[in-house]
Amino acid sequence: MSSSPFVDGFTAASEQGRICALAARGHRDLQQRVAAYPRLFPDPPVDGAMLGALAMSTAFIAPWCTAEQLRIANRASLWVTAEDWQIDFSATSWEAVESTVSSCLAVADGGTPADDDDLGRFLAEIRDELATRPAFAALRSAWREEVRRMLTADAREWRWRSARTLGGWSPPTLAEYLDNADNYGASFVNVSHWIATSEPDVLAHLPELTAASREAQQAIRLVNDLASYERDVRSGDLNALMLGVDREKMTRHIADQLDRCRKSLEDLAGSCPQEALYLAREIGFTSGFYHGTDFWGSFDR
Repeated sequence: MSSSPFVDGFTAASEQGRICALAARGHRDLQQRVAAYPRLFPDPPVDGAMLGALAMSTAFIAPWCTAEQLRIANRASLWVTAEDWQIDFSATSWEAVESTVSSCLAVADGGTPADDDDLGRFLAEIRDELATRPAFAALRSAWREEVRRMLTADAREWRWRSARTLGGWSPPTLAEYLDNADNYGASFVNVSHWIATSEPDVLAHLPELTAASREAQQAIRLVNDLASYERDVRSGDLNALMLGVDREKMTRHIADQLDRCRKSLEDLAGSCPQEALYLAREIGFTSGFYHGTDFWGSFDR
């Protein structure tokens, strides 16, 4: 049967509609989690549009999944939002940052969070759902390492921002800044998703997948910084463009980073084709998304 504008348009729109249905179901689940932990998610900046964008991103990155299979990725993304807000904007002292880091690591180690520790309680929900997956027992330490790396990176950036506010700071180099890209949280989300959904033969390659995820995370970090510079200036957040890197150099660095990502994903495609495609779509979706908007709603710090 020959192709026609009607057939092509119908097929494309039908698939896009199916993916949007995945996003809508994910959005509703995220609304329920926000309702369960209202202190974690002030509105603004965590508005309905942000929740919809988070759910849409996972649906378009992994459209082969069911809504149930995307639940861990959606909830992990939402948890990253809460953790980022708590450390970046709520913590007013290093002691508060340390307390957040230590309590979350205790939960990642299997501890029971305090009744008033909403961030820890939400992380425990994610941990306990992952614990129902067959792979989690063997990969728990890998998951815990992602939690540690993200919290440690966010704490390090808190120190950088604090020193910058006080004056006389020595800014990190671009390489140091990118080495700290775990604060973006993408690898934590990715590893959580793979543990929840991938087959054992794929999870045998989790170290290589995680390394590729970190490369993708660095590219996304820079793409995000290009898009969010004006907002970061207003809020006092850090941005690569504040480190003596101009837009032209940043654009070249992104191109180089994307080339490294492409080579890594080509190497992984033989053993982990779906997961390699997942990372390629993650880079592509977020790059396109940041050309038009940001996940965060408007807020005044």
